[in-house]
Amino acid sequence: MPSALTDTDRFLLSITRTTEMEALWSDLQDRLRSYGFDRILYAATNFRTDHSAGDLKDAFILTNYPKDFTDDYLEGGLFRDAPMVRWAMQNVGTLSWGEIVRDAVEGRLSPAAMRVLEFNRRHGVIAGYGISFPRISARTGHGIGLGTTLMTQAEVDDLWLSKGQEIELICHVAHLTMLSLPHGLHGRTLTDRQREVLELVADGKTTQDVAILLGRNPATVEKHLRLARAALDVETTAQAILKTSLQNQFFRYYA
Repeated sequence: MPSALTDTDRFLLSITRTTEMEALWSDLQDRLRSYGFDRILYAATNFRTDHSAGDLKDAFILTNYPKDFTDDYLEGGLFRDAPMVRWAMQNVGTLSWGEIVRDAVEGRLSPAAMRVLEFNRRHGVIAGYGISFPRISARTGHGIGLGTTLMTQAEVDDLWLSKGQEIELICHVAHLTMLSLPHGLHGRTLTDRQREVLELVADGKTTQDVAILLGRNPATVEKHLRLARAALDVETTAQAILKTSLQNQFFRYYA
């Protein structure tokens, strides 16, 4: 007889079978909330540099923080000075927010970083843990911040002693599954037609070939390519193909 699966085993098996990003994200939120983490921010980019997390619009971001938080933290650029983000850019592993608080108390944080801590405090997010996932190149960066308005940092640290490896495993498996699923970039989406034209070009077709296959004229095909480049904020079609490929958007099943 097969061995019985634990609750965690069953959850991991279920998310590895997920084919829709929305379903995976919903299940992950529910699972992390069961541990007490009610504020989650996942971010992944393939366009970081040695000194910057890169353009926000090139990042894949999932979060359940309210809009009044994300307007300033993400769109307003506060994240660039966030101590956890800066730590994640240089490190892989886990970090208690308690370490950041200690740095603040001992005067090791910049005024800009202190402003981010104050911003978090005003929004009731004063405790949590961060995970920075292994990187496959210098351009990649992937991490998840597990915040809570339900626990103190001491309670979070106690939880991590008993459940930390389990939570980290869940987040790692969810992260790897996310990387395999189609997703969009923050604020940058393509229409189905733009993606279809890029797919055909990526498959080696010329503009004339695409026009014949789609029953359109070459000027229309060029227009779709131009709009795709604009949507992705790139200068060449090759760059557009790269970004769309990194999103796993090519050769998807169409409804």
